[in-house]
Amino acid sequence: MIEDSVMADLKRESARQGRTMSELVEMALRMMLGSKKHPPKARSKLPSFPMGRALVDIADRDALYRAMEEEK
Repeated sequence: MIEDSVMADLKRESARQGRTMSELVEMALRMMLGSKKHPPKARSKLPSFPMGRALVDIADRDALYRAMEEEK
């Protein structure tokens, strides 16, 4: 038995993706069962670099445009 709200979500997603509900259920089961066999790999930390203070507040669109014009 599948809860009605889950079934409704499954039907909507099936229509959105153009796949059968069975395909989606099978994909979800494969992902769930596969993740137990192979735990996700730890992500390595991305490097960071000291670059000083920001030259422009990117939230200030006009200041950003002025800075881009100055670069030309």
